[in-house]
Amino acid sequence: MKFILLTLLSLLTPIMTFAANDVPNITVGELKAKMDRHERFVLLDVREPNEHAISRIPGSKLIPLGELPKRLKELNPNDQIVLHCRSGRRSAQALRILQKAGFKKVWNLQGGISEWTVHGKPAVP
Repeated sequence: MKFILLTLLSLLTPIMTFAANDVPNITVGELKAKMDRHERFVLLDVREPNEHAISRIPGSKLIPLGELPKRLKELNPNDQIVLHCRSGRRSAQALRILQKAGFKKVWNLQGGISEWTVHGKPAVP
């Protein structure tokens, strides 16, 4: 049984690595630079409303991950969209949903709002 599990894990590991690597990321520094240049983009927070109420990156739009498939029409596929959550996992899932729906200019904030605040960037209540 242990052999079967190890074999299965070894087969899935390359798939999981590829899945993690196919997400275009943006760093906190790159996002801050976009904001400082007043570039036009949508900053999409895919966390839950209670998380958004506690802290959020200024200018972010809230569409929780679970609601995203139903609310795609609120987003323009031609816009640049930077997605974030707490750590980057949910926003990576959201990014894949957008990609499957035909969105091309999408980036995941590497490390999420946690990384944003670690770098001393403002998060508002």
